[in-house]
Amino acid sequence: MTYRAPYPVPGVIWASLPVPAILIDQANRIIEANPAAETFLNASSRTLRGQPALDRLSIDAPMDEALARSRANQAALFINDVDVTTGERSPVQCNVQVAPMHDNPDIVMMLISPRDVADRMGRAMQVKSSAKSAIGMAEMLAHEIKNPLAGISGAAQLISMNASAEDRELTDLIVEETRRIVKLLEQVEQFGNLRPPDRRAVNIHDALDRARKSAQIGYAAHMMIIEDYDPSLPLTFADPDQLMQVFLNLIKNAAEAADRRGGTIRLHTFYDMSLRLRRRDGTGGILPLQIEIIDDGPGLPPDIAGNIFEPFVSGRENGTGLGLALVSKIISDHGGWIGVESVPGRTVFRLSLPLAPKGISPQDPQKETR
Repeated sequence: MTYRAPYPVPGVIWASLPVPAILIDQANRIIEANPAAETFLNASSRTLRGQPALDRLSIDAPMDEALARSRANQAALFINDVDVTTGERSPVQCNVQVAPMHDNPDIVMMLISPRDVADRMGRAMQVKSSAKSAIGMAEMLAHEIKNPLAGISGAAQLISMNASAEDRELTDLIVEETRRIVKLLEQVEQFGNLRPPDRRAVNIHDALDRARKSAQIGYAAHMMIIEDYDPSLPLTFADPDQLMQVFLNLIKNAAEAADRRGGTIRLHTFYDMSLRLRRRDGTGGILPLQIEIIDDGPGLPPDIAGNIFEPFVSGRENGTGLGLALVSKIISDHGGWIGVESVPGRTVFRLSLPLAPKGISPQDPQKETR
């Protein structure tokens, strides 16, 4: 039996609302959900119609009472800073508003305004500032440490030529450790690269596919990687090599979280017009191209989850804490945004990127003009 909504569905304004909105009837069943709510609930409006609203949404507040009070008083209610979850995602702190419809007082509209995007975008700006601060340190480390290390390594190799087998084990250890430290410094040094991205029109799926193939013959060989792409996505405006580096780092992070036990990584792309980025100088725009790297590992340690993009913050015993910081810097340099949601069994890194300007060919490099 098909559920028939007892209320006419709003038009263009309803579809254009940038926050999740649902209409709820007197029995607290969902009548209609706008596109933002479909994304938030991960279900189509047709599927949601007729379902109990408070079964689909778990809100850390007495919502039955709030809905009844809104109908009885014919007034709007505002509930701020509550955790909202759908059962398929980690709780998101939101502001919730409920208000009766003037032409049908039994029908209530619920607006859900997630705060996590704004909060994480604010943290992303702080991370970019931290990465810039690390540039000076990177230059100092490169100059003061890399050259002496080369001398130490060279001296150890000379000594090993006339050393006994037992002593050669020690000189080989010196060479191996100096090379490891040099690799670490080279990672830090990447923060000092102030060259703007060599941006052009890029097919996101081409970059993802290259990263997937590289990962599957290396560090993610023990993982199942699932491609869940929206083939209609338009091109983004990015440096293809840097974008490839971002995807490789995130897939590697997901693979290492599994700790060689195997697991699944899902690469998911979709289009979402609701996210807008505004820089401190007042410029900015929409970031409609969404890429999610999802793994079923143990999740991020709660004590570092909020700072995972900061330099030198790592959840692994031998991690440098530079990979995700570098990813955040690259995405920020591209005018994009990155966030993460993590609970045990599901971690989602989400990238939001801009569209390529009209008239730019994928073959023609375009220097950034910000």
